Amino acid sequence: MTDMSEPDPPVVPKVASPNLSTAAMSALFQDSTDDAPIPRKRVISWAMWDWATQPFNSVLLTFVWVPSFLVSPFFLDPAVAASGTVSGVEIDCDTSANAATDYCRALGALDANLGWGIMVAGILIALLAPVLGQRADATGRRKLTLGIFTGLLIACQLAMAFIGGAPSLFWFGVAMIAFGSIVGEIAGASYNALLVSVSTPKTVGKVSGLGWGFGYIGGIVALAIVVGLILSGVLDGTQASTFQWIAAGATVWTIVFCIPIFRNVPEPPPSADTKRVNFFAGYIELLRSIGRLWREHRATVWFLIASAVYRDGLAAVFTFGTVIAARVFGFGFTDLVIFGIVLNLVAGVSTIFAGRLDDRFGPKTVILVSIGGIIACCVTVFLAAGAGKPLFWAAGIVLAMFVGPAQAASRSFLARVTPIGHEGEVFGLYATTGRAASWMAALLWGVFIAAAANQTLYGILGIALVLAVGFVLLLFVRVPARTV
Repeated sequence: MTDMSEPDPPVVPKVASPNLSTAAMSALFQDSTDDAPIPRKRVISWAMWDWATQPFNSVLLTFVWVPSFLVSPFFLDPAVAASGTVSGVEIDCDTSANAATDYCRALGALDANLGWGIMVAGILIALLAPVLGQRADATGRRKLTLGIFTGLLIACQLAMAFIGGAPSLFWFGVAMIAFGSIVGEIAGASYNALLVSVSTPKTVGKVSGLGWGFGYIGGIVALAIVVGLILSGVLDGTQASTFQWIAAGATVWTIVFCIPIFRNVPEPPPSADTKRVNFFAGYIELLRSIGRLWREHRATVWFLIASAVYRDGLAAVFTFGTVIAARVFGFGFTDLVIFGIVLNLVAGVSTIFAGRLDDRFGPKTVILVSIGGIIACCVTVFLAAGAGKPLFWAAGIVLAMFVGPAQAASRSFLARVTPIGHEGEVFGLYATTGRAASWMAALLWGVFIAAAANQTLYGILGIALVLAVGFVLLLFVRVPARTV
């Protein structure tokens, strides 16, 4: 395997080296000297954006709106939907006999169509994120880009509040979920680029972890509110209007909690060597930038590649973990939501704590330990599945301790190896490379299940394999020079 730490012959750089000296590294961050610490209000305001946008991911996309509403009998033809209930009990589509019914085939079609929508969203994110980031770098308007795409995310959530349970509205629902994923990812790239405005070389890991931790805790609170309203009878999970109210609540949540970042976080200066060009010419500049990164900042390129692989595995842990919980360990809707609350709580606390370890031992160490721990959890679940729900609960809690730190340390690592003035562009590439690799875990998930005669449990081995490959790739990425 090629040593990822081996650079080309020396080239006179246009921007700072990824092996930054203390002085050069400090120049990358705003107000980063010991005499001018970052105001706490600014740091908290930045982290609140993760809290503000978390309901779209946790409540709407992962645990409630999509799985319990958009791909549910609400959007089937009424006659087909009625055929799925026998003696008042919904039939189980995980058996070979029931899978051939019109009801189960129709639900499968909803799942497949949702997948097509998410796939299109991923392609558009890969195409748009880095160019929009490059333009934000050149104009010095990262906050403007963040504001525009956060506003579009809010609009998507509001539109979902008008989607009732009717088959004719299914594709509109898919479009809003897909478009929300696109604008949320692009906004996230601009948000990540603002990390240099709220941290110093000594605190970048801690601040990155704080943001991720706020996101997880925000997800806990939002899910707890939804569960509390349903269990108390205020909302009825069997009515479409419940999910409309949930989308409306997510909209208000995002509006209220995203205000601090725009009021209190300063705009980093524009990049001195990034050209201001029109949108399509931005792709030419993007290719030139990638070439320059390869020549002068190769560690950044290798990290983008390695992180794309293991981040796909991390995403798959949450995407398919709920499937394993339901199919293999018999988790129902309430079980899944409670499971999600507990995992978000554990991940949030561990991520905030791990941020300090990041600054103490370096982000690469935190990422490698975290990925290794997740792989161990996956293998344990596979080998000891017969132990039932208690095992899955225990493994899930341990796994959650590692997922957040790996994500937060990845953002911290990239901030440390990003050339000065190119934060928006590089974090856009971060989003792009992640989407470019987002097929791997899903493919191996399906391959392992198919090879095992459709036994869902075997899919976890595919996820573990992707994580293992990412682990090995990261071993060869050069660590930036320590500044503390």
